[in-house]
Amino acid sequence: MTTSRQDVPFPTVSQSDPDAEGVLATWFASDGERVSEGDLLAEVAVDKVDVEVPAPAAGVVRLLVGEGDVVKQGTPIARLE
Repeated sequence: MTTSRQDVPFPTVSQSDPDAEGVLATWFASDGERVSEGDLLAEVAVDKVDVEVPAPAAGVVRLLVGEGDVVKQGTPIARLE
């Protein structure tokens, strides 16, 4: 049986700075929780702006970073299995 996985990246926050970072502010999903496409997974804080991160697909969430972690844009923050 093949398991399909999809990484959920930290949102792109700067087109001009490929090393731009932000903070994973809040998880709304728990590790191991089943979510549907479009469910709110997390909120990230970038330059005093909060950005919501929806689930790009349905699956079981595997968290890869913790709340308060500083993360570079494009880095996987969760995986959907």
